[in-house]
This record gives sequence, structure tokens and C-alpha cells, in this order.
Amino acid sequence: MTSEADRFERIQPAPAYQQVAEAIEQEILSGRLQPGDPLGTEADLVRQFQVNRSTVREGIRLLEQGGLIRRGQGRRLHVSLPRYNRLATRVSRALVLHQVTFRELWEASMHLETATVESAAARASDADIAELEASVARMAAATSAEAHAEIDSDFHALVARVSKNRVLQLAREPAGLLFTPTLTMILNSVPQAGPRNLEAHQHIVEACKARDVVVARDWMRRHITDWRRGFEIAGKSLDDPVERTFAGHLGLGSAYS
Repeated sequence: MTSEADRFERIQPAPAYQQVAEAIEQEILSGRLQPGDPLGTEADLVRQFQVNRSTVREGIRLLEQGGLIRRGQGRRLHVSLPRYNRLATRVSRALVLHQVTFRELWEASMHLETATVESAAARASDADIAELEASVARMAAATSAEAHAEIDSDFHALVARVSKNRVLQLAREPAGLLFTPTLTMILNSVPQAGPRNLEAHQHIVEACKARDVVVARDWMRRHITDWRRGFEIAGKSLDDPVERTFAGHLGLGSAYS
């Protein structure tokens, strides 16, 4: 039986570079450092933390990977906000590694995309509608499955931006990235997929223009359901995991890019 005396293991101190990164990150999260604020140079940080330059560089590397700092002119460091696509790419990569299935992606997207379009329909400005209509026009003019799928991805990201809800905007993006290559496959396999996809976008934009939340939601639901039908008609199983080989077409890049 393990005694109370040896129930716990010795605490291992965090590496110095990690402590540097965490100290800077805490200043950013607390609001004491704002986006755009200067951090100085590596030499400034070496002096303040009283550590060697390689330790500071490793800490900075962690923060750069997380999108929390950037280098400006003269290699000076500034606080930045992580870009949505960078954050989403990391989550998408994690979903692939955890072998989530297409069914899980579809179910999550049904909830997220319908919630997003409801907010978009309620909040779209005239300028937003013009952007959405331009996206529909680009899709109508697309001459390849790849271009059509890319425009589809951009359209959904635009709807999320129009929703004026940054949580929804970020929440839907990881699954959205994983859908793009599947749509290319569907468009190449199912002749009616392209026209149906375009029709759904047209009706969604019309509903947003009319500020009709119910119709916008219903058409988005049909749109997401159509993806499932096309996926199955193309001979794919929703219960298959998002394979890593398939993920190679996602443009996720390196974990350190």
C-alpha cells in the first residue's frame, strides 16, 4: 500500500524559456499589454528576465507560434492578436490527429453554421449583403471544382464575419477547413452538387438581405444536409475518420508555421 509520505512526486520546475513565455503571456491576457504594444528587443528581455539570450529566444518562439507576438522593424517585438486562420488550423490539425469522423464534423457544422447564419441574417449591413452577393457571383463564374470549393469556404467564413459574433466565427472555422477538400471530391463525383450548392448560397443571401432569420436558417440546414447526401452518393462513409492522408490536401501546413 502506498503511504501518505510517497503519494506525491517531486515537483519539476518548468524550463526557464517556458517561464519567460508564460510571464509575457500573462501580461497580455491581463490586458496590461495590448495588441500593438512594444516588448522591446531580445536584449531588453534578457536584461529584464536575467536569463541568457537562447532562453529568451525559445520563449519568444513559443509566443510567435501562438500568434501572441510579432517582429517589427529592427527586429523589435510587438504584441499581436492570433489570426483566426492560424488558430483554426491548429484545431483542425488536432481534430485530424484525434481521428474525428466526418459524422462528427457534419453534426457540429449543422449546429454551428445554422447558428451563424441566424446571427448574420439579423445583423447584416448593406455592405455585408454586397459582399455576400459578390461571393455568389464568383461561385456562378467558377470553372473548376477546386475554385468552387474554395469560394464555398470563403462564403461560409464571410457569413461568420457578418454574424458579428467572434466566438461563432472562430468556432466554425476548424471544421470548415476540413470540409473544403471533401466538397472538391463531391463536385467531381456528383454532377448535381455544383448547381445545388450555388442555389443554396443564393437563397441564403436573399434571406439575409430580407433579414429573414428563419428562412436563412432553413436554407443553411438544407445546404449542410446536401453535403451529407453528396458525400454518401460519392461512396464515402460518414463514420470514416478524417484521415491524415486526406488532411494533406487541407493546406494545414506545419505545426510551426
